[in-house]
Amino acid sequence: MKKMWILSVLLLSAILMMPFGLAQTDKDDDDEAQDPAALAKALGPVKVTLEAALAAAKSEGKPISGKFELEDGKLQLSVYTEKGGKYFEVVVDHDKGTVSKSEAITEGDDLADAKSQNGVLAKAKRSLGDAVAKAVGANKGYRAVSAIPESKDGHATVTVKLLNGQDWKTVSEPLD
Repeated sequence: MKKMWILSVLLLSAILMMPFGLAQTDKDDDDEAQDPAALAKALGPVKVTLEAALAAAKSEGKPISGKFELEDGKLQLSVYTEKGGKYFEVVVDHDKGTVSKSEAITEGDDLADAKSQNGVLAKAKRSLGDAVAKAVGANKGYRAVSAIPESKDGHATVTVKLLNGQDWKTVSEPLD
């Protein structure tokens, strides 16, 4: 009986600690792990649009995805591009709308994501920027926060996350 009680206490302790420890270690850098309220607050005064960032990033290659994100608590506007079979993360200044940094993506999940997104865009008949502009145009008052290409039922699409104040919406826009 004593072993059963000790086991129960250990199990209960593990469950209670998950929100404070174990569950936190599972987060990654995806925008899913971002705090939507904090991101919305950081975006409040920003005038540069995701569409403008995609256009600015063209100087570094073909834009294949883009998103606003909180990186170490600071707002960052990041666009993945492809040029000559190589992939880059282009950081666009969210105050000026100009490229502030470009780094090669050479390994890990970022490289796998870039290759996958570029593969989807290889089937596309519309540019990522055009699809994002259409999604924003169809949702008055909203701004695009991220645009990630993916294949759905064999078709090239882009999932666009939109924000209006604190109200979030996700739409899918066809690329083919």
